[in-house]
Formats: sequence, structure tokens, C-alpha cells
Amino acid sequence: MAHDDLRTLQPGQLLARGAARMLAGYGFVSVEELVPARGLRVDIIGLGPSGDIWIVECKSSRADFTSDNKWHGYLEWCDRFFWAVDEHFPTDLLPQDTGLVIGDAYGAEIIRMGPEERLKAPRRKAVVQKIATTAARRLHNLRDPEMGLEVG
Repeated sequence: MAHDDLRTLQPGQLLARGAARMLAGYGFVSVEELVPARGLRVDIIGLGPSGDIWIVECKSSRADFTSDNKWHGYLEWCDRFFWAVDEHFPTDLLPQDTGLVIGDAYGAEIIRMGPEERLKAPRRKAVVQKIATTAARRLHNLRDPEMGLEVG
């Protein structure tokens, strides 16, 4: 993405960009807006070099956070869960038993590590496969948009 393209992104998308860069710094690959199950869509899911699965939810405002009623459902799809917010976000709103990342479009830093709840092997396998197939379909659609593979 060219630097000028950042002007077209929403605040949450800018946070996601910085959080994805942070994950990459830890050796993770990530996919944005992944649907692990019907009715759920995580902002970022990362797959680490040791198979760890982290979810990062990006919140750009108090209203964005208070209107999110689905985040508890994300916990069963990851080993660690984090909120990503900017430096002006009122972090006292965020549950203390979740991870906290502060960032912007250019990077992010883990302020509080989310507690670890290891996924069971069958769920881990399903999530890894979902990450891989989603990423592969998106790449294929970039190379051959006329094919129009369904990404879900």
C-alpha cells in the first residue's frame, strides 16, 4: 500500500495496519477480517511461528468498543486475545483480563499480554486451516479477480 493510500483508511483500519506490523515483528502472519464462525468476524487473527493463534480487535473510539457485543465469542478461537487502540483511547474501559496493544498506522506495542488459553487440537487445526484457505483465496483473487473465489 502506498503511503498516500493511508488517507482513505478508516481509524480502525489504520490501527489494524499497525497491529499487523507488530504481529509480523513477533514472527506472526496475519489475516484481517477473518470469519471463524457464522456471525463472528475478527479484525486480525495471527498465526505465530510456534503455532500460537492470537486475535486482535481494533477499537477506534468509546462508541466502537461499547457497541461490540460479540468479542466474548472470539475467545474460543484463539490462544490469546488483545484489544488494539490508539494512545487517546480510554483504556480503563477495556477488561483487565484481556491483552492491550497501543498503536497507530505505523506500528503497535503490547502494553498488557493477554492471558493464555490454549486451543484444543481439533479447534487449532480448524483455525489454522481457515487462516490458510482465507489467505490463499484472497491472494488468488488478487492475481485472478475474474475467477471470483468466495472468501469466507
